[in-house]
Amino acid sequence: MDDMESGVVKKFMFVNRKPPHGTVYALEVLEMVLISAAFDQDVHLAFLDDGVLQIKKGQTPAGIGVKNFSPTYRALEGYDIEKLYVEAESLAERGLTEDDLLVDVEVISRADMGKLMAEMDVVLTA
Repeated sequence: MDDMESGVVKKFMFVNRKPPHGTVYALEVLEMVLISAAFDQDVHLAFLDDGVLQIKKGQTPAGIGVKNFSPTYRALEGYDIEKLYVEAESLAERGLTEDDLLVDVEVISRADMGKLMAEMDVVLTA
């Protein structure tokens, strides 16, 4: 019997490092997050590097011909996905603060992010 059949809950962390537009990474990770939550896994979502831009308020990508999917992040709470983390250094390097973000997150240091990743069963980075 595999873990999924036995009801074993694993800690998954999805690490977003890419900007929200220009590639499919951000949207694909968001879809994987929702699927993992549907299987009752313990889902954590982290935003590092340009990935912090995925949850920045005021995105208007219509000018580059893509859909703004950022409001979907607000729906995560409805899927019991409430463990969202942002690396403090990545936020500061982009001149952003927690008030610039669409959703409630826990801002943690790079060192603490590393410790948190070490506690996970599975870490997927995009």
